[in-house]
Order: sequence, then structure tokens, then C-alpha cells
Amino acid sequence: MAKNAEEGYHVLMKTNDKPVVALIYDFDGTLSPGNMQEFSFIKALNMSAGEFWQKTNKLSEDNDASSILCYMKTMLDEAKYRNISISRKSFTQFGKEIELFEGVAAWFKTINEYGKSKGLEIKHYINSSGLKEMIEGTSIAAEFEQIFACSFLYNSDGIAVWPGVAIDYTTKTQFIFKINKGIKEISDSVEINKFVPDNERPVPFKRMIYFGDGETDIPCMKLVKQNGGYSVAVYKPGDAKKQRKAEQLILDGRVNFVSPANYKLKGDVYNIVSVILDKIKSDYDFDNLLAEHKHGAEKMLKKC
Repeated sequence: MAKNAEEGYHVLMKTNDKPVVALIYDFDGTLSPGNMQEFSFIKALNMSAGEFWQKTNKLSEDNDASSILCYMKTMLDEAKYRNISISRKSFTQFGKEIELFEGVAAWFKTINEYGKSKGLEIKHYINSSGLKEMIEGTSIAAEFEQIFACSFLYNSDGIAVWPGVAIDYTTKTQFIFKINKGIKEISDSVEINKFVPDNERPVPFKRMIYFGDGETDIPCMKLVKQNGGYSVAVYKPGDAKKQRKAEQLILDGRVNFVSPANYKLKGDVYNIVSVILDKIKSDYDFDNLLAEHKHGAEKMLKKC
């Protein structure tokens, strides 16, 4: 018993000297004020956003099919019909036109520095039903440890031919567990199911902060919150309808906090996250203190 306790103490004190905190973001409506396809891709099709999503929804409803797979098929079909390139490079170029909420561009450096001042290592992740290739074209792509999002399969010429990854509201939760266990590969189906003691996992749930805005995020926000982490529902500033939906998530016990999507220094999101990081560091120090005293007691009793 003493040996196991000592091993647990060793893991806590040595492996996690600088605890990692994962900030996990949805993309559309969370970091960006709209659906990523609407900023340039749909415009290139010479369609309105309403026309595009109406076709997507009809395809989904008529075939009782996944709305995510149907939006990906609609992208391919409409682009081919209108002779618009569907290469990986083209999708990345479309991503360059995606707009971001106020403060997002400087957010990562700002919060990384705050975390560092507290002795924390901050890592950022995307968990989105949007298109990975477009997110990779944004100015903030390099800020993320991993981008978990929908993506296409490409032929030898780099042309999209088929959906490779489709992520909806329930499949999003698998990536929370991948982050928890430090698994980066979407294709992995072995390591993700292996038992790993909680104190050996790179990012415990209690050191996760999840940001989302809509229904596709609810399972993840609730999962993180129920396991001791923190969930933040954001909404487009000035949008009363979205604010009401976000506020309801607190009353339903699905999130901890609600905020307008303002990522400026000393802004709403910053104030929430800085307090959470303070608490995470305090909890970490407290757990270490408990482990230290328990370890000391076990050593003394072992000598007796």
C-alpha cells in the first residue's frame, strides 16, 4: 500500500511540475462570428448563405442523413457544378478570409503569458464541426496544439473526393478524451481505449476549459463540467437571442459561465479565464501539499 502511495506521490510531484491546462474551442460562433463557409467559399459559388444551407438541410432531411456529411457533400457538388477548385490549397485560401471576434488574434499570446506567470503551461485545441482545411488557412492556425475538425480525403492531385472526418455534436466528445490522454491521431482506436490512471494522463479534466456557442457543443461542455473542468458559453456581442440561449445553459447546469465573445485583454472572456487559471493553480498546489504530507506520514510510519 505504501509503495503504491509513494508511486502516486512521485507522479504528482515530478511528472506535473508545470501543469498543462487545455483551452478547447469550438470555432464557428466561438472564435469567429459566423459559419466559415460563408466568408468566401459560398460567395465564390455565387450563392447566398441561405441557398447553400437550404440545399444542405434538404439533402439531410430527404435522406435522413448526417447534416455534417451533407454540408460536406454540398460543398463538393456545388463547387464541381460551378467549376470552383476543391483542392486542399483552395480550401486553405478560403480560410484566409474568415473573420474573427474582437481580440482573438492577440488572445493566445495574452493568456499564454498569464498562464506562464502562474506556473502553468497553456495549450490550445480546436474541436469543431467546421472544416479543418479552412481553419488551417486562418491567421491563428499555428496557435493550436491540434485542430480536430471535419476534413476531406484527397486524391493524388490534391483534389477533395470524399469526406475523411465528419464531426457532429456527439462525436466531438471523443476528442476531449484524446486530449485527456495526449492522443493526437484521429485514426487511433487502440490507445484511446487503453486504461490510463487519472494521475498519469497529460491533461486531467479538471485542467480543461471548454468554449462553445451552440447545440453542437453541449455534450462537450457538459462532459468537461461534470468531470471537474470548466465550460464557457460565448455568444455574439449584441445578439440578444443567442445570449438568452447561452444563459439558459447555466440554468440547465451545462456550463459554468456565459460571456459575450470578447477576447480583449481585461475583456469578458479574459476575466473569466484568468480567475479559472488562478483556481487551477491553487487546486494543483493544494493537491501537492496533501500528497506531500501523506507521503511524509507514510515514510515515518514505515520506519517505525
